[in-house]
Amino acid sequence: MNNKILHVAGYSTFMLPFLNMLHSYFEHDKHALIVAPSPNKVNLPQVIRIEEYEYNIKGRIKYSLELVIEMHKAEKIIIHGLFDLKTLVILFFMPWLLKKSYWVIWGGDLYAYQLEESNWKRKIIGLFRRPVIKNMGHLVTYIKGDVDLARKWYGAKGEYHECLMYLSNTYKTLDVPNTQSDKINIQIGNSADPSNNHIEILDKLLPFKDKNIRIYAPLSYGDKAYAKEVIAKGKELFGDKFIALTEFMPFEQYLQFLGSIDIAIFNHKRQQAMGNTITLLGLGKTVFIRSDTTQWQLFKDKNIEVLNTLSFELNYIKDLERNIKNTADYFSKETLIEQYKLLFK
Repeated sequence: MNNKILHVAGYSTFMLPFLNMLHSYFEHDKHALIVAPSPNKVNLPQVIRIEEYEYNIKGRIKYSLELVIEMHKAEKIIIHGLFDLKTLVILFFMPWLLKKSYWVIWGGDLYAYQLEESNWKRKIIGLFRRPVIKNMGHLVTYIKGDVDLARKWYGAKGEYHECLMYLSNTYKTLDVPNTQSDKINIQIGNSADPSNNHIEILDKLLPFKDKNIRIYAPLSYGDKAYAKEVIAKGKELFGDKFIALTEFMPFEQYLQFLGSIDIAIFNHKRQQAMGNTITLLGLGKTVFIRSDTTQWQLFKDKNIEVLNTLSFELNYIKDLERNIKNTADYFSKETLIEQYKLLFK
């Protein structure tokens, strides 16, 4: 490969629309992608040059060697989520690469700081992660609070670039049938990850058990044992009013599901579920998040109202039309494209 901008990523649903965006709006022949070996392979559109590797010892060695070569050749390195240990090790031992590296902050890669003391493996990874983040040349996100945490936790010195990162974080229009219903459809969480803190939400909703509500819990991916625990608790407390969504939905079908929701409650203690949150706000839905998260301040800064899970009352957002307008204005596809134009320039 001899491309000016090298993207380094794992397999993810975010990457499919991102690659198509590169092809449609940018000089795609200047971009290349190296994908870390993984057992969870996704078919990626061949719209830019892509290097993929087998998930075995030979494939991983080849990936590491070619990644070193291509990183040195590239003018810019865009790292989509700082999760891969091999990438961390390369950047740790070759710190001169960091000045041209752009870390697209996903969330879990940043908040891994809070889990470093949980076991010896995380501690060792932290030894590599800390100096890499500290000396990373560029930090890419649209949540300034996450950059503030990177500076506080890791001493990060890199330049901040405001960017919506992926199309999943942009405003979406949707034709939803205007069906009259006296039921209140409530979504809790976005996955079967324990970080959703579902049980706490269910307890907060218990005083409204006799109201005409339906509670939907998307649990199609994540920790299966935890999903069973949530389902058992939901059925115990709410019976047939609790509905677990355990089958994966295609994107368009999931959008229709979000369109049917009245109230969404996200009880994550860190920045998470942003694609869901932005889509719901753009559809004029009432969304609860915790006020001690970095995204709380983001929405306040953009004059987008969200309600507080920590002081929970089953209310609706007062000015939904203002929310829709402000969400559409900032979280737009056009904004995303302009931000990447500046980043790639």
